[in-house]
Amino acid sequence: MKPSTGPLAGLRVLEVTQIMSGPTCGLLLADMGADVIKIEKIPGGDDARGYRDPQVGGVSAPFMMMNRNKRGLALNLKSPKGRALLLKMAKSADVLVENFRGGTMDKLGLGYEALKAVNPGLIYCAITGYGRSGPYADKGGFDLIAQGFAGLMSITGEAGRPPAKSGSAVSDMNAGILAALGILAAYIHKLKTGEGQVVDTSLSDAALQQTYWHAAVWFATQRSPEPTGSAHILTAPYQAFEASDGWINIGGANQANWERICDVLGNPAWKGDERFATNRDRMAHLDVLVELMNAVVRTRTRGEWQAAFDAAGVPAGPVHTIGEALSHPQTLARGMVVEVEHPQAGATRAIGCPIHFSASPDRSSTPAPLLGQHTREVLREFDLPEAEIDALVAEGVVAEA
Repeated sequence: MKPSTGPLAGLRVLEVTQIMSGPTCGLLLADMGADVIKIEKIPGGDDARGYRDPQVGGVSAPFMMMNRNKRGLALNLKSPKGRALLLKMAKSADVLVENFRGGTMDKLGLGYEALKAVNPGLIYCAITGYGRSGPYADKGGFDLIAQGFAGLMSITGEAGRPPAKSGSAVSDMNAGILAALGILAAYIHKLKTGEGQVVDTSLSDAALQQTYWHAAVWFATQRSPEPTGSAHILTAPYQAFEASDGWINIGGANQANWERICDVLGNPAWKGDERFATNRDRMAHLDVLVELMNAVVRTRTRGEWQAAFDAAGVPAGPVHTIGEALSHPQTLARGMVVEVEHPQAGATRAIGCPIHFSASPDRSSTPAPLLGQHTREVLREFDLPEAEIDALVAEGVVAEA
């Protein structure tokens, strides 16, 4: 792995996580230059390695996506020697991230207090289902369950239809983002004071945080919002409309844009229609408004409408498929698709770092590690002699690729 030039170069992170929330956190830190050592269980490693559909060259595509730019160490934490090894590594680490069920690391003798005893400056980040406090602290968590718990599924989909979860694992990924944000805040605190601390977030917290607008409605009215499809709950027209070759989003989020939309759609008379005069009026007559707009939008293609709305200064954009989004020139120009050469899967592609720095660019992408690929390399850095590493491999305490 090439030396990092990212803003987090020199930050050493022990990532004791799997699937998505923890790996999202580790991926963001790694993309920004941290040395992230992914510690996986023996046997099998991260459960995401078992997601075999789809796979590339026999390697799980989801696992490769979430674990770029990390080094891999396979370690048996059920072994006393394995736990002692993690304690040894924690002595010189800056951060440890884990996403086990609450209390699991404590039962292993590897909770915050145990690690703090060997490294008072350690930042210990725990991503759990419901957080480290409250009556659900010991419950496990999954993205689907968190989306339901937080009310996200009650506001997703079309009105009158069954509850729907977001197509993306929003609570998992947002928990990982919040964990990375919390780690960086704690690191700033550490630089000022030398003190480490616990960073505590959860899938349920992350899902609830996604309901800002809807929570505002409930707090103000005691009315729980219902699903609105692609429409906004506060302003109109602000949703997807059907063109002749697909769907296009049109954003009339203020009065000026609404009036421009009327002109672009060839219906300036709508501006004087009392049903659509103000945002409140448009929200009250949204079904009629959408029907009228769809009748016009269906007469032209997405590209034709895009050009017309762009010329008028109206926010608009096509509803892409995933393939269209990942192939778009804007996506490619932003470096959001990166080429990665994997030792087993060969040439692959992944989503790149979504944060860009002018003075300290993120590192070039290295592939997700094979299980135990960097075990020996990492242990050498923690001053273990070759003979001791050989013995640990022979005993099954660690494993090599």
